Amino acid sequence: MSLISIYSCPICDRSEFGNHSSCIDHTASQQQFTLKKCLHCKFVFTDPRPDEATLPRYYQSDNYISHTGGNESLIDNIYLLARKITLSWKRGLVKKYSSGNKILDVGCGTGEFLLEMKSSGWSISGVEPSPNARESSIKKTGVTIINSLTNVTENNFDVITLWHVLEHLPDPSKALKIIYTLLNHSGTVFIAVPNLESYDAKHYKSFWAGYDVPRHLWHFDKQNMATLLKRNGLNLVKIIPMRLDSFYVSLLSESYKHPKRYKLLQLFFAFLTGLKSNFKGRANLNYSSLIYVVKR
Repeated sequence: MSLISIYSCPICDRSEFGNHSSCIDHTASQQQFTLKKCLHCKFVFTDPRPDEATLPRYYQSDNYISHTGGNESLIDNIYLLARKITLSWKRGLVKKYSSGNKILDVGCGTGEFLLEMKSSGWSISGVEPSPNARESSIKKTGVTIINSLTNVTENNFDVITLWHVLEHLPDPSKALKIIYTLLNHSGTVFIAVPNLESYDAKHYKSFWAGYDVPRHLWHFDKQNMATLLKRNGLNLVKIIPMRLDSFYVSLLSESYKHPKRYKLLQLFFAFLTGLKSNFKGRANLNYSSLIYVVKR
């Protein structure tokens, strides 16, 4: 395994780090990875991490459902049900907070959201680095899916979406700078990421599925996300909770923390934790996952 380290915090450019925690890759390798925390801005990141040539191997697992479509387990079926519910909800959010009908979905996976938007009359484009997921998305949507954000040649998009994608990108600032150039002057960006300040994150600690090492390279809270956006010329206009995520993430976390428990018990405790996380999130907007609505 080829590992690389971070020498400068992407939020504040400082280089003094401390250990945050250690987490196991429960999806693909069972390897242990370290999370570091910037001592100045408190930003948390996976360090060291696999280099860009090695990282794709950690997505090559039947357990990585956003690229494979699932293998009929209980957790997979719950994920697919939640995804079906949220597709129309996301479409409604995009229509509510933006104008126009030209959309780019970065990290489009197997293409479900793009198909949802195409069915509503939108002009769609997508980016997906995984060859298998990209092929599935092309078949599903009937449009060309680009393999990298740097290879997008169109611009003037009304909407650009990153649904749980920014935390995967090796250089989030570079990605946001490119997105700025691809967006029209009245365009809107929707960025969904896990929130490590949520109750479920603090409850499960190193077993929290939102860490998802080493695929998740960056671990955001509201403050450092706002700083990152501002540094790259983007203006945060609204934060929207993803309430269903607390239940699904808690279920995954239960399976990691208590793998020998009966599935129904895992489901029960995950439901209680997700419910409590959403209840506590009302006070400070620290839900399990958050959508950042952004303008130029």
